[in-house]
Amino acid sequence: MHANRFVFRPGARVCNKITRAAGLGLIWALLQTPAPGTIGAEPPGAYQGPCALAASKDGKTLFVANADARQVAWIDLASGSVTRRVSMPVEPTGLALTPDGAKLIVACAAPKSTVCVLNASSGELLASIPVGHTAMSPVATPDGKRIYVCNRFDNHVSAIDLAAAKEVARIPAVREPIAAAITPDGRTVLVANHLPNTRTDDDFRGEVSPIVTLIDTRTHETASIELPHGANSLRGICVLPDGKHALVTHLLSNFQKTPFRVDMGWINVNVLSILDLEQRRVVRTIGMDEQDSGAGNPWDVVCTADGSMVCVSLSGIHQVAVIERSVLLSDAARSMAPMIVAWPIYPSLGASLWRRIALPGLGPRGLAAVGSKFAVAQYFSDSVAVIDPRAGEDAVPQTIALGPTPQLTLERRGELLFHDATICYQHWLSCASCHPDGRADALNWDLMNDGVGNAKNTKSLVWSHQTPPAMAEGVRMSAEEAVRSGIRHILFSNRPEEEALAIDAYLKSLRPVPSPRLVEGRLGPAAQRGQRLFESPRVGCVRCHPAPLYTDLKPHNVHSRGPMERTDRFDTPSLVETWRTAPYLHDGRYTTVEELLIEGRHGLRHDLRLSKEEIDDLVEFVLSL
Repeated sequence: MHANRFVFRPGARVCNKITRAAGLGLIWALLQTPAPGTIGAEPPGAYQGPCALAASKDGKTLFVANADARQVAWIDLASGSVTRRVSMPVEPTGLALTPDGAKLIVACAAPKSTVCVLNASSGELLASIPVGHTAMSPVATPDGKRIYVCNRFDNHVSAIDLAAAKEVARIPAVREPIAAAITPDGRTVLVANHLPNTRTDDDFRGEVSPIVTLIDTRTHETASIELPHGANSLRGICVLPDGKHALVTHLLSNFQKTPFRVDMGWINVNVLSILDLEQRRVVRTIGMDEQDSGAGNPWDVVCTADGSMVCVSLSGIHQVAVIERSVLLSDAARSMAPMIVAWPIYPSLGASLWRRIALPGLGPRGLAAVGSKFAVAQYFSDSVAVIDPRAGEDAVPQTIALGPTPQLTLERRGELLFHDATICYQHWLSCASCHPDGRADALNWDLMNDGVGNAKNTKSLVWSHQTPPAMAEGVRMSAEEAVRSGIRHILFSNRPEEEALAIDAYLKSLRPVPSPRLVEGRLGPAAQRGQRLFESPRVGCVRCHPAPLYTDLKPHNVHSRGPMERTDRFDTPSLVETWRTAPYLHDGRYTTVEELLIEGRHGLRHDLRLSKEEIDDLVEFVLSL
């Protein structure tokens, strides 16, 4: 999904009331676009942005969700040509076919998302079903009666009665449910939560890991499988045809070690976790890296219908990795299990049972199994590649163009470079590894730019170029300086200045996503009361967090200094998108804003006492920004 689609542009002298009220209302109005269903329309934008795929059972038709063009395309695989385009109300982020192949389910992401049900043959719109914030990854039950779709920023999953074209339940997930899969018997929906939801400070001794949520489709009760310590940035999930195992792609971060090198996976390794669905546990976590060649940023994962082959798209290195399912589940795969606490990270010294296949395009994301082959969406190349995993080493994947060859603007090239692990030494990670969607990985990192032993929580990069300095201690005077330092000291690479300029342009283009706490794009009653408290002389949050940037661009002592810190003054962050950037404070010691205010008494005078209702209102306002 294109995270900067929801537009909110700050101005240095914008009236606060306009910014907070009329401005938010205007954003909401702009997002209410015309109804879908236009057939054969030309894309409104310069790019297609293919992100998700679905294939018909007979292997003749491939459906492509083009996020940037806001369309779904039909591809005839025999001729390799686009035969139909159907416009969507907003960007489509996920596709699913009903078991009979008659209906195509399209998740369309917006603050008020829509699930569009299309006739899979004609493209006719059959139903339009409202769901939650940023709908993604629909799945259909084997009987075709129910659809489940992730509402990423509402942290829940919608259950839809397809015959009635109506949402019948909302089931809680944990944090940013981003991908889903369903077991062959239809009894369990598996949901990959994108990020961990825990403290990360040194005093916290628990596991820092995301959760895979399991939903019982009969009762909608939930269970969970916790991934390994250091897991983050989940992207794809699939259930193997036997229904006994599931696979989930993610990163595994060595975040409790100083990142003084990147080789051998010292910072991040790129992995696939195998889940035992009967025992509800991780069987093992398998690396896709090689000794001197990382597999930067795994995205989607699929298995052929016969269960023989598994494929993972490696979005940062423009490849796919394939392996036989029997090998993946065998004891031989244990040699590819990374050991984060050990050196070297991979005890096998890089021996890999995966076969990597280079792609003709850039930025592979969504996958679909087409018989014994795999199709992959090449996001930055506006094309689809079709791969035969059993073909010889010299076989060239088929390329199907979705439109003209894209001409990259400076911003688009910067977006590509930000997600490109090939600009990193040995291809281990990209900028997006620690800043998914330009935001934060919810981890602490002990960067050496401010000494060691004082890990800091990763910051969102939204508005980073407008809110200098960078880093919690302000050790980089600007985001431009931080971008170049990151290339040198995190990617361990020397790159041309024009690449840094392109990354600057991309980061400047990022826009905040409207908060899920808003009501029709505006502050709700509780948030309005909280705004008055926020701006009041009595509470005075506005002194350090003035609109429209919600930061005064200055360091302050908020009594959060740790024993290894060099200063007691830390840069004031913007409060925009606070709702998605937990944990809080520079060391990630609080998981909620309530804890920050009640336990940490952040920004509150020692003699100031707020009632529970006032705390609740203040929190509601901050989380609505």
